[in-house]
Amino acid sequence: MIWFLVLAAALWGLGHVMKAPVFARLLMIGLLYLGVVLALLVLPADNGFRDMIGVGLTGWLVLGGVVALVLIYQRFLAAMRRRAGAVEPVTPPGKFSPSELERYARHIVMREIGGPGQKRLKEARILGMGAGGLGAPALQYLAAAGVGTIGVIDGDVVDNSNLQRQVIHKDAQIGTAKVFSAMDEMRAQNPNVTVRPYNRRLSEDIAPELFADYDLVLDGTDNFDTRYLVNRTCVALGKPLISAALSQWEGQISTFHPASEGPCYQCIFPKAPADGLSPSCAEGGVLGPLPGVVGSMMAVEAVKEIIGAGQGLRGRMMIYDALWGENRTMTIKANRACSVCGD
Repeated sequence: MIWFLVLAAALWGLGHVMKAPVFARLLMIGLLYLGVVLALLVLPADNGFRDMIGVGLTGWLVLGGVVALVLIYQRFLAAMRRRAGAVEPVTPPGKFSPSELERYARHIVMREIGGPGQKRLKEARILGMGAGGLGAPALQYLAAAGVGTIGVIDGDVVDNSNLQRQVIHKDAQIGTAKVFSAMDEMRAQNPNVTVRPYNRRLSEDIAPELFADYDLVLDGTDNFDTRYLVNRTCVALGKPLISAALSQWEGQISTFHPASEGPCYQCIFPKAPADGLSPSCAEGGVLGPLPGVVGSMMAVEAVKEIIGAGQGLRGRMMIYDALWGENRTMTIKANRACSVCGD
């Protein structure tokens, strides 16, 4: 028996030095034990190895049974602890748990938000178009603010060149679908929100059904075909659209909602610019912190739309010039001849 304990200790120590998992070390000792039991079963009674073992088959089986019971009991206790730690008090629908009340306390004490406004945020459903530069801060702040259901649709994967500005993604997520990378970060930030990832590009056939399930749409995409599709769908369904765009040092943002007598996106941009006149971020570059500024503005406007506070950007477009530290706001009007929302 002593030699077995010495060998078992040696195997355990070797595994520790080699940084082998605990399961692997237990497996090696278990194989050693099975070897001893097998030897006792097959070797003749007068074999010298039996004398060296020193304990009969019954003793070894009892030893194995005791060890197995101890291990099973430890696993059972660990499972019970994990289960107990995962169980949270059930919060009735429409109510806030004590943890949520503490989390959103800075909102609830604000006169414009309060408990009713935070409840509207919890019941809101917002769809984010893209999990890139603008989507990253907007999604993060909406999750932190307690928006109950957040959808995000994007068909791209995280690239090393994204990390200079798309702060929702981390270096370890390079090669991961952006929607899943964003979902992990949003859930880590606020486990109380529901995140719906759509790992695909938006298309004409899925847009109406997808948008119908949300109260508000945020568009931070970087191509005009998608922007026009998003705008057409929002107009057809009567959904408010918060749209923003970036270029080098400058960003712009507005809320489009023809159902409330404002213009739609295509009223202001009836045609896509000619090639080269509106370079993408890859072609013209973009200041790293700029998406954070404008994307956060998108989250602010979304919160205001949901709770009905202040004056939103319907019928107005805000332009932020980071290079010169200036904000300009211009009035925009619906185009009666617009092919999407006009007469």
